[in-house]
Amino acid sequence: MGAGPLAGIKVLDLTSVVVGPSCTLLLAQQGAEVIKLEPPEGDLLRKLGGKSRTPGMAPKFLHFNRGKQSICIDLKTEAGRDVVRRLVAGVDVFVSNIRAKALARLGLDWATLGAANKRLVYCNIAGFGAGGRYRDKPAYDTIVQGMSGMADSMGRVFGAPRYMPFVIADHMTGFLAAQAICAALVGRASTGRGQAIEVPMFENMASFVLREHMAQRSYGPDGAIGDSRMFDPNGRPAATRDGYICVSPNTDAQAFGFFAAAGRPELRDDPRFGSVPARVANTDAYFAVRAELLAQRTTAEWLTLLEAAEVPAMQVNSIEDLFHDPHLADVGLIEMQDHATEGRVHALRPANSFSDGLPTLRDAPKQGADGPAILAGLGYSAAEISGLLGSAVLVP
Repeated sequence: MGAGPLAGIKVLDLTSVVVGPSCTLLLAQQGAEVIKLEPPEGDLLRKLGGKSRTPGMAPKFLHFNRGKQSICIDLKTEAGRDVVRRLVAGVDVFVSNIRAKALARLGLDWATLGAANKRLVYCNIAGFGAGGRYRDKPAYDTIVQGMSGMADSMGRVFGAPRYMPFVIADHMTGFLAAQAICAALVGRASTGRGQAIEVPMFENMASFVLREHMAQRSYGPDGAIGDSRMFDPNGRPAATRDGYICVSPNTDAQAFGFFAAAGRPELRDDPRFGSVPARVANTDAYFAVRAELLAQRTTAEWLTLLEAAEVPAMQVNSIEDLFHDPHLADVGLIEMQDHATEGRVHALRPANSFSDGLPTLRDAPKQGADGPAILAGLGYSAAEISGLLGSAVLVP
């Protein structure tokens, strides 16, 4: 194990639920010291993330908040805001998904904190960018999936708008925020100055959808929208005789290899299927033929044939199957660990690796568990810490 490329970087994390914690989890995995500052009621994900063994330690919270410390402060009090100001003076990164107006009321806006710490990288993850009319509206993943065209994209396949069954807008925006923070840290190494970053969910996810599906609209207002391959009803895992399989023969060599493996080599001479442009223009027919052929053999038979033909193909895993997938076992993605309060739990190691190593992450913290130690590190005396605890500014 190593210290990680972000060793020595301190992060003050005022985020909750998924979008912000997914960002700061990546930073923690890569070696940053992350101090998670929670309100007196705690991060909503402590209760929203599934049935827990211990109150306030829901399964989702465990996975999104490994590697972090927790301090629980009432920011509605002046003493609580003073704690934050003292924390900000000593950190490299401030990241929040609190709306900008609320941050300003608390004195935690960029103008205030950036003036106090010239090297601060200040990242605000927002539902909507500050330059638009939606800037003050609240947003969750479902709102952004609906507004960004994601739900409509699903609807073009299934007949009515649908959410994806995971919070993809939160995940993607969190990852982009982590990338932007790292970019700003690189910039700071050259200039010596921090800067403010705004990472809006709506704009990022709208860009994600449009890059994929702008299609002929790229050339003018009347162009057709959408990549037809992704909206085709057969553009999905195909049924075999005993299950499902994912097959993606995209190049000419792969398509012709698939036809040969299926016992239909003559299909390469069909003008609808003889080239990449032809198959794209005849997506519906190509996918229909592919589905018809795949239904004729078992998944195992197809995997053997298609591997020999060098055609990309793999089985469809259920979520339960991931716990038994041999490749994931080889790389050790899922491991059993002893959690300080939750007992034996499944944990996920970082999917990415660095040749110099990454740190071993501590358990996701109980609410406020590290508060007294963090304050002591800021120079608060034992009497001052006791007084904050007694006045409920600091919640244990």
